[in-house]
Amino acid sequence: MDVSLQWKGRMTFEGAGDSGFVQRLDSDVSAGGDDSAARPMEYIAIGLAGCTAMDVISILNKKKQAITGFEVRFHGGRAQEHPKVFTQAVVEYLIHGLDVDEAAVLRAIELSAEKYCPAQAMLVKAFPIRLIYKIFDGESKALVKEGEYLQKEVLGV
Repeated sequence: MDVSLQWKGRMTFEGAGDSGFVQRLDSDVSAGGDDSAARPMEYIAIGLAGCTAMDVISILNKKKQAITGFEVRFHGGRAQEHPKVFTQAVVEYLIHGLDVDEAAVLRAIELSAEKYCPAQAMLVKAFPIRLIYKIFDGESKALVKEGEYLQKEVLGV
């Protein structure tokens, strides 16, 4: 993979990778930016959330789960001192559907965490990542099940 980043003035950059899609980056005003785009650390979090989201929804669809809504949230803690790296994170899967099988959700999260998502495989080596899920009824919106997938590395397996 190759990425190119072009400076656009102040702290604003535009970058593109092999896909050709351009992404804008900036910093807030206090760091000399215009506050006009996402920050680099936000892109890291979006990359992780996007990577696992694509895996999980694809697997749930293959398992014929009737998904009516799906969201992945990233909650990350950062160091107080520079370089202000992520020190821990929680990835939260919010699944809405009709009679969604909890075992299918757990298996989809497991496959993403242990086999398919390169972003997660890389980042879990740098900081702990908790994987939690909530399953909601697609019609009533009521919470049906919630839990946590414990990664094999965390379990010492």
